[in-house]
Amino acid sequence: MKKIIAFCVLLFGLYACKNESQLEKDIAKVDVDFKIERFDLAFAQATPEGLPNLKQTFPFLFSKYENDSIWIDRMNDTLQQQLSNEVKKEFNEFDDIYVDIRSLFQHLKYYDPTFSEPRIITVTSEVDYRYKTIVTDTIVLISLDTYLGSKHEFYEGIPNYIVQNMNRSQIVPDLAANYASNYIFQSQRKTLLDEMIYFGKELYFKDRMIPFKSDAEKIGYTQEQLNWANDNESYIWRYFVEKEMLYSTDNALPNRFIAPAPFSKFYLELDSESPGRLGQYIGWQIIRAYMENNDVPLMDMLQKDAVEIFNNSKFKPRK
Repeated sequence: MKKIIAFCVLLFGLYACKNESQLEKDIAKVDVDFKIERFDLAFAQATPEGLPNLKQTFPFLFSKYENDSIWIDRMNDTLQQQLSNEVKKEFNEFDDIYVDIRSLFQHLKYYDPTFSEPRIITVTSEVDYRYKTIVTDTIVLISLDTYLGSKHEFYEGIPNYIVQNMNRSQIVPDLAANYASNYIFQSQRKTLLDEMIYFGKELYFKDRMIPFKSDAEKIGYTQEQLNWANDNESYIWRYFVEKEMLYSTDNALPNRFIAPAPFSKFYLELDSESPGRLGQYIGWQIIRAYMENNDVPLMDMLQKDAVEIFNNSKFKPRK
């Protein structure tokens, strides 16, 4: 009997892989048309005399309340020049990022046929890591100076849990997160479960939109941090349940388990070993279980209530 069950599981796995492979082949045929405009390079090479041309090409990057002298001072600023040189060195070659963005857009257009490719413009932002990427319906901004590599000297003094994601490999996961927020809806975000499911939706959105990225890249963990979360998934879940946290509206809980942080706050000795945002990680696993056990289109799931998803997920943490 065990052999029969094992054989059936194998057949189901092969069937699922075949379907997934065919899906990706279909998505690869989706036509997208876009280009990446290097405002960062254009500005680095510009002269004060050329500023009017830049303003004409990229009017949305120039505030009408700012005098031209501010931009001219920036052109002549030695720190800005150094920043531009570092960006040029790291992003002299852009083909890998173009390919990843193209695949992201193909997936977006496959799942949402109304999706229209935006203008993509690269900029520098004086290392403002709070806004690494900005997405609107028509324009995408990528601040390349926030992706120079986690060991770059410009990032000294920035917390390690932030710096570890200031690598070029995180550009597309960050864009996917921006796009996810346009599709996700929840009627309320009051409890820890609400927050877990919201970010679980975001991470599952990445599963579908950027399957070529690793799970560690999707959630912004190192591989060691992801391994820790996988190995301790059952313990994390038991802690949430036993402490009756899921339906709690305690405002401290999102800061402990959802918000970016160097570690999650169980208030135990293991805190220093744990990665931050473990509530997001568990929410991701709940959404994966829900989608595995329910025949629901992706876009429909993104609109569903957190409690409805949880109750129908049949989630069981890995041992």
